[in-house]
Amino acid sequence: MSGSAHSTVLSGARVVLPTGTVANGRVIVEGERIAGSAHEGARTVDLTGHWIVPGFVDMHNHGGGGASFTSGTAEDVLRGVRTHREHGTTTLVASTVTDDLAELARRAGLLAELTQQGEIAGVHFEGPFINACRKGAHKADLLRDPDPAEVRKLVDAAHGTAKMFTLATELPGGLDSVRLLAEHGVIAAIGHTDSTYDQTRQAIDAGATVATHLYNAMPGLEHRAPGPIAALLEDERVTVELINDGTHLHPAMLELAFHHAGAHRVALITDAMDAAGFGDGTYHLGPLEVEVKDGVARLVEGGSIAGSTLTLDTAFKRSVTVDKLPVESVVQAISANPARLLGLYDQVGSLEPGKYADLVVLDAGFGLKGVMRRGEWVVSPQA
Repeated sequence: MSGSAHSTVLSGARVVLPTGTVANGRVIVEGERIAGSAHEGARTVDLTGHWIVPGFVDMHNHGGGGASFTSGTAEDVLRGVRTHREHGTTTLVASTVTDDLAELARRAGLLAELTQQGEIAGVHFEGPFINACRKGAHKADLLRDPDPAEVRKLVDAAHGTAKMFTLATELPGGLDSVRLLAEHGVIAAIGHTDSTYDQTRQAIDAGATVATHLYNAMPGLEHRAPGPIAALLEDERVTVELINDGTHLHPAMLELAFHHAGAHRVALITDAMDAAGFGDGTYHLGPLEVEVKDGVARLVEGGSIAGSTLTLDTAFKRSVTVDKLPVESVVQAISANPARLLGLYDQVGSLEPGKYADLVVLDAGFGLKGVMRRGEWVVSPQA
């Protein structure tokens, strides 16, 4: 696409690039893409005093805006996607929850269509192959041991759009399922697990590369039983998901993960359910009823935390202002790392010429001011 009518120069902001932050930088947008140079007469948007960072990439998200990715119509899913886009998430993987296998396969088909249309970036299966003693907000009577044949059926139902599968790898069939996923180019994630340290190492050696919401739904660190957390943090092959909403994690545990794994091995996620960006009330997460009060989602029966109501703009601001993490480290964890894991870094995850013009404008206090996706403003900074 050419011509100044489609050229925009975002100028004056602090721009976070893979090489570092540029003061008084600029980002040139040409059509859907970031360009290396501007056409004569290009429109200029002055963003002095602001930050420009890459669009956020959420690899673990169950819904938002009152809509669930685990049930409902395609339009319901799109409503949730739009809600998260308005909060800076320009690339999103839709996550399922434990359900009947036939229903999960049907869901995967619907989500695959939306992936093929470019609305979402793929499918993440969370359950049903998880440990009952670490089930969290998953229906107990639908859980089952991992069966590579059943895992394969769900992957096939996603028609090439399956990106990640969360398993309790210590269960019978777990390691074989990890190997199958690795062979098919699907991320095998360890989560909702009661695994030991040694069992976790075996799963990593078999091909598991992600820790699903590290610390949550797994044994804690103990001096003679380090469990999965130590194994996941120490291995350079593993990226650890973190839910930084002030409820799921104590700040010290967030700091531990960034310090021990390094920013290059952290992925900030939402694990959001339909109440994200919508408000308190009663909802459903798969077949289970959830009550959201003061922004915290818990199962009506049993009181377990049931996902989050987090959006990634809030996670970004909290990480920088409360946890005092460097902006560049947060950008790495919220954009670049998940984009690489998903195999999308050639298109999204950083502000570089040739990539999609997916970006977020933040004010001096890291509040969201603008969102651009593929060269179009979702939220205008001049509104």
